[in-house]
Amino acid sequence: MRTVSIPAGWPATEEQARAVQDELRTKVVLDEPGPPPGTGHVTGVDVAYDDERDVVAAAAVVLDAATLEVVAEATAVGRISFPYVPGLLAFREIPTVMAALDALKCPPGLVVCDGYGLAHPRRFGLASHLGVLTGLPTIGVAKNPFTFTYDDPDTPRGSASPLLAGTEEVGRALRTRESVKPVFVSVGHRVTLDNACAHTLALTPQYRLPETTRRADSLCRRALKEATEELRPGDLGGPRPGGGGAGAGPEAGDRRRAGTGGGP
Repeated sequence: MRTVSIPAGWPATEEQARAVQDELRTKVVLDEPGPPPGTGHVTGVDVAYDDERDVVAAAAVVLDAATLEVVAEATAVGRISFPYVPGLLAFREIPTVMAALDALKCPPGLVVCDGYGLAHPRRFGLASHLGVLTGLPTIGVAKNPFTFTYDDPDTPRGSASPLLAGTEEVGRALRTRESVKPVFVSVGHRVTLDNACAHTLALTPQYRLPETTRRADSLCRRALKEATEELRPGDLGGPRPGGGGAGAGPEAGDRRRAGTGGGP
């Protein structure tokens, strides 16, 4: 497990973070199809928090896209690098997520984030942010529609409907299990929406959520538990930017504090 410091120059205010989003958003690539489903590697990333101890743990789990068997995994732990602000969650997660990705012993291939890409108020959620910084193809598969609207897809698995910001399609509500609540798929970087949905279906042979997310969720929770059990005062450095505090907002259903857990 890697221990991560908050990067020098990391945004400390909402204004600084939004300026970074505005700068990087122009670098999102939307005209590449992305890797074909069922080929190469596909990697899930996820994080778990202990807000009382100001600790975040990230996990990256690489699967063989054809068999969904685990090929490699890595974890990282650090201080929470930004206060909770809806729409800016990437700034809490990216330092540890990137450290976990860097620690992998093999190429990650497509990266699946437990969250949003273009389905974001500023069209630059975690999946897009991570994709631009790493150059990797990325998608977001979220449990909730955030602030967007959709019509319920038809009952059969594979049915989908547009996820809308007004009349703009920012993603899709995708039924991965018959008669079960859909997931919400959006493009991150270097993947089309059709391909993102095809990957999501390939990763959900049994459950509502992708195997990538399920595996990464389990691993980051274990990493957080181990880290907080071993933590001593000062182990993770000085205070984080922006001070403490946690708010409530539409993204809260997809980013969990320690011990809460998400639905299937």
